[in-house]
Amino acid sequence: MDIKNNIKPISYIKANAAEVLKQVNETRSPIVITQNGESKAVLMDAGSYQEMMDAMAMLKIIAMGEKDIAEGRVLTHEEVGKKLKEQLDAL
Repeated sequence: MDIKNNIKPISYIKANAAEVLKQVNETRSPIVITQNGESKAVLMDAGSYQEMMDAMAMLKIIAMGEKDIAEGRVLTHEEVGKKLKEQLDAL
């Protein structure tokens, strides 16, 4: 994805909203919106946004797991098996 080709001023977005939305949804390539020559926002299709949010959630879960490992909050395979068996027996 070459973001340099997808930088548009807000005035262009306002004048061509339907066309811009069509482009974003067809290409799934985000558009950087500028105002007074500075980037201010990114316009992206809903599917790509959801995929990005899902990936961020997964990365947060991985980071939490790495922190648990670093702080010694881990169980052996045998300990997990024992805990699961205890929970099943309690049912």
